[in-house]
Amino acid sequence: MRRYLVSAIALALAGVSMAPLAATAKAPPMREATTQLPRGVVPTHYDVAVVPHADKLAFDGKVTITLNVLKPTSSITLNAADLTFSEASLTPTKLKIMVGKPKVTVDEKAQTATFTFDHPVPAGEYRLAMTYAGKIGTQANGIFALDYDTKAGKKRALYTQFENSDARRFIPSWDEPNYKATFDLTATVPSADMAVSNMPIVSKKDLGNGMTEVHFGQSPKMSTYLLFFSVGEFERATKMAEGTEIGVIAQKGMVDQADFALESSAAVLHEYNDYFGVKYPLPKLDNIAAPGQSQFFSAMENWGAIFTFEYSLLLNPTISTQGDKQRVFNTAAHEMAHQWFGDLVTMSWWDDLWLNEGFASWMAERTTEKLHPEWHTNLDLVGTREGAMSLDAVATTHPVVQHVETVEQASQAFDSITYSKGQAVITMLEAYVGPETWRTGVRNYIKAHAYGNTVSDDLWKSVQAAAGKPITQIAHDFTLQPGIPLIRVQTTACNAGKTEVLLSQGEFTKDRPNKKALRWHVPVIAKTLDGKAVTTVVDGKGSVTVPGCGPVLVNAGQTGYYRTLYSPQQFAALKGDFSKLAPIDQLGLMGDTWALAMAGQEPVANVLELAKATPADADPQVWGEVAGYFSAIDSYYKGDEARQTRFRAFALERLRPVFARIGWEAKAGESVPTALLRTQMIGTLASLGDKDVIAEARRRFAAQKTDPNAVPVPLRKTITAIVARNADAATWNQLHDEAKAETTPLIKDQLYAMLSVAKDDALAKQALDLALTPEPGATNSAGMIRIVSYDHPDMAFDFAVAHREQVDKLVDSTSSSRYYPALGATSFKPEMIDKIKAYADAHIAEGSRRVANTVIANIQYRMMIRNDRLSDVDAWLAKNAD
Repeated sequence: MRRYLVSAIALALAGVSMAPLAATAKAPPMREATTQLPRGVVPTHYDVAVVPHADKLAFDGKVTITLNVLKPTSSITLNAADLTFSEASLTPTKLKIMVGKPKVTVDEKAQTATFTFDHPVPAGEYRLAMTYAGKIGTQANGIFALDYDTKAGKKRALYTQFENSDARRFIPSWDEPNYKATFDLTATVPSADMAVSNMPIVSKKDLGNGMTEVHFGQSPKMSTYLLFFSVGEFERATKMAEGTEIGVIAQKGMVDQADFALESSAAVLHEYNDYFGVKYPLPKLDNIAAPGQSQFFSAMENWGAIFTFEYSLLLNPTISTQGDKQRVFNTAAHEMAHQWFGDLVTMSWWDDLWLNEGFASWMAERTTEKLHPEWHTNLDLVGTREGAMSLDAVATTHPVVQHVETVEQASQAFDSITYSKGQAVITMLEAYVGPETWRTGVRNYIKAHAYGNTVSDDLWKSVQAAAGKPITQIAHDFTLQPGIPLIRVQTTACNAGKTEVLLSQGEFTKDRPNKKALRWHVPVIAKTLDGKAVTTVVDGKGSVTVPGCGPVLVNAGQTGYYRTLYSPQQFAALKGDFSKLAPIDQLGLMGDTWALAMAGQEPVANVLELAKATPADADPQVWGEVAGYFSAIDSYYKGDEARQTRFRAFALERLRPVFARIGWEAKAGESVPTALLRTQMIGTLASLGDKDVIAEARRRFAAQKTDPNAVPVPLRKTITAIVARNADAATWNQLHDEAKAETTPLIKDQLYAMLSVAKDDALAKQALDLALTPEPGATNSAGMIRIVSYDHPDMAFDFAVAHREQVDKLVDSTSSSRYYPALGATSFKPEMIDKIKAYADAHIAEGSRRVANTVIANIQYRMMIRNDRLSDVDAWLAKNAD
């Protein structure tokens, strides 16, 4: 599953422990797969028939489940949510006995249905048949309806989303990943509509009255959360790739906007068939585009039928950018990687969710870099690491392999630790054992566990066997315990053309300065700027001798998951040769410097010194990082106009010459990163109050009515966002009129998002009020409130809580425990901490408050930065700014 979350600025209070190291992580004891259901009954096949009533937001269902009773039992319990039962029977397939009609008891809180019998049912194979009815929702979980505008009027389509625990809203089932089974699905649908599932349609039957019964082929053995069904007025385009029919499906009139996704999917399939050494096993692989959005995800890896919201699949020629194109490719590559890692081989329980998500994230980045080197996405490695570390450095973090007990905890497991730290750990281990060895281990793992379930140690054993050297201890250290190693670096004088590097290990944290440091076996790569890289494993303390003299770079290539703290002399040397570092190492040094400076472990001045040392011809992505740091610092000055104005003068002085070289208009032959930097620079300069940039954005926006070239397509969203952010009432009303008149969902959704970015308090309040009306669409409203919260956290949080009964209907259930607390994340006010605590106490289960607690740490961190770090920025500006 590809999550769709907009990242906030850094997350929590700072400090690095100097205490002795704790013991390294140990392997967990062997245990059976976790279950929330009674053991002893195992399903093997589901025969499902559904009749959706889209107009009534309800459906009728029948299912016959073939199951094995392993030991005599008087009851059978499975998962069911929002389902009502009218009939049920249990029939033996071989035993000649009468079972009798069971009594059905539904536990709504536990999301279960129990079938109780008068006498114990003997061990054996049975068929449990049920007739039931369920609800069709309007948010993206279970089976749900999406309404959307077209030139021909309003339309409604149905889709399903079952990860992590919502197949039980569609089929009474053993809705846990370890209970794999095969599925036969039959659906009664309007004859004019297209029905889609994991497998191709194998037969159709005309029922008359404009209805058709469609029957899909039997699925492979798979987990319930991977089942998919959809029906609507769709179009499909296909192409054959290595014996598999690749398809893209979209609303009528839009399928050509998925051409890039179709071509990309064919290329990715070839790459994955080769990499995994196991050919994609289904006859077809569709990618289905849907209008709207979720607060939880952007795409879902249903086997053979990937679900993707339109903004991550379609490229509209009037608004889509290079960034959109890269997102489309990366999303497709992520979900297709799941067809092996997650679908063919599935984690036994949600504790090991990272086996799905971390690996798919890693595979997508690797494949994007390989198939599109012109995008230079290799530099994204640092951003991925920073995204994970921002969450991993606070007390509310968790191990990559985490203990999950409840459905809500499973939903919360989809976070940056699972995705980005999981990806970063794989990157580090691949660099340690070598790419070919890593691939051999992965291939052996896939072949050994196809159609089965695994835990993380199954992967480690396979890679270690291929590598012929121990990696399991390193893997355990980074996945079974939370946190970030801190590698402190000292160097001796160069002797005979070699430099000895002394390394010691601690732990980087932001909110526990006196914490006893955990211990890791850390693969460290070090080199002098022009020398050969040398690898060692640091366990507490260590040293490595590198060829060459001069400044020494640790974590060369940035594949390691740790912070690097240099002595002042070493930092000064690296800063002096900053232009000689590879772009990825420039980004790595900047990332460590920012985090350590904000944590009080080195001067904040170092961040500004690196920004000053960045050469004019630095890689566009390096300048993008500088712009990002300036935006972050600027946000901490919010409300302090005099100090903010002084900082902005320095930031604008550094950034304006960069933008002057790029300009508003694209140049022939410019690189992809340059095109992306243009958009970022325009947005950053505007956010820093550059009057010329804001004026030019407004001029172009107004001129587009008469000059079609005034707003180039790649800048359309950026220019509109600047105008919307700085809007007065008349401009806001103009944008509102455009949103109401728009009939293309992809554009309409973006316009309603733009209505939510206004700095003006009164306009922000209007956006909140608008979100509670039917006008924006059921899946846009929660996003509007969330966007308002970035600039107006206190207003948005108070509004959402005051209208909780209405807002609850706008948020999919998988997002509920995280949505409200996150609205306060950008606040500076201690009162917000009390509000979030009060909300959590009243509405969030005690075991599901990790996000709420992290948001509170966020706010404490922001308050600390404002109170303790900005004075250092002021002092540096007084000394260095012109």
